[in-house]
Amino acid sequence: MPSLQIRDLPDDVYEALAYRAERAGRSLAQQALVELRAHRPTGAGERVALLERIGQRVGPAVAGLPTPEDLVRKDRAR
Repeated sequence: MPSLQIRDLPDDVYEALAYRAERAGRSLAQQALVELRAHRPTGAGERVALLERIGQRVGPAVAGLPTPEDLVRKDRAR
């Protein structure tokens, strides 16, 4: 079976995927497969639309959590 490695995955995408995986009781790899299977684009236009939908979903999944920059600033202020 082929495998996939993703380099330079943005932190917010990773955190959202990890959050959804934990809530579903799955590993990161299992959750990624579930989400990839749910969104099988067939053309270039659909791929762009899929990426936009993923970007919109990432925000609410981690809403309310401080950004890494905020954490660093808070730590420096101590």
